[in-house]
Amino acid sequence: MKVLKFGAVWCTGCIVMKPIWAEIEEEIPELKAEYFDYDENPEEIKKWDIGDEIPVFIFLDKEGKEFNRVVGQRSKEELVKFVKENLQK
Repeated sequence: MKVLKFGAVWCTGCIVMKPIWAEIEEEIPELKAEYFDYDENPEEIKKWDIGDEIPVFIFLDKEGKEFNRVVGQRSKEELVKFVKENLQK
């Protein structure tokens, strides 16, 4: 499983989520992650149809297909539970 993280330096929710994701990625090394800045990666923003609301977290299965999308802040507990339940996708 892989998560694509979309955020920006001016986004309060993105700033809040950054250390949460850092902890999750350290605790679950099997999770692959990639970050895209909203202002610096317009091609990825368009490709993944990211709207005006960020942060956005897109979860991809082993084939690289999107199976879930989360918009906005979430708790570490909620994200860890979701990742552990879906890690083999």
